[in-house]
Amino acid sequence: MRRAATIALALAALGVVSGVGVYRLAPQPAPTSAHWRELAWPFPRDGWPAGRAFRCEGAGCDGAELYIRAKRGFCNCDSGVADDDEVDRVADIDLISPRFTATGPGEVVHVGEMRGRARRYDLARYDGTSHAAVGVAVSRRCDLFVAAAQGRGDANAMQHAALALLETQEMKAWLVAALDGN
Repeated sequence: MRRAATIALALAALGVVSGVGVYRLAPQPAPTSAHWRELAWPFPRDGWPAGRAFRCEGAGCDGAELYIRAKRGFCNCDSGVADDDEVDRVADIDLISPRFTATGPGEVVHVGEMRGRARRYDLARYDGTSHAAVGVAVSRRCDLFVAAAQGRGDANAMQHAALALLETQEMKAWLVAALDGN
């Protein structure tokens, strides 16, 4: 009887230990940021692959959404993203709303080692509300990486939060893989 209890206890302990091992070996969702949560890509298919979408739920970004994707073979190979007109054309702001107006000139930004421009916009939404938006376009050789953020909060805070997410190791790794076609 005592031997059966010892065997049962050993099997239970082995089950717990192997369960912990399986849990530790199982793929874990990659952390995106302290405040960003990944969503499904909300836009219909177009000429470019779907990207990734995120919602910011932390202080300073107040429910802003960020949409990112690679556009391979879509950039001036020599000068990259050279001006604000190019940001207006490529940054996917028009996916959020075709009625957008730039609030001023853009600025030079970096995502990893890629250089490009960011520009802020006012959006007129279909439901009659107005949102702030930020478009980002950076290039690597002949490829583009674009990001569009939108929300009710301050555009400067949104841009800062979005660029901070894009500078995380996970996002930089995903970005390189997307630009490489993986």
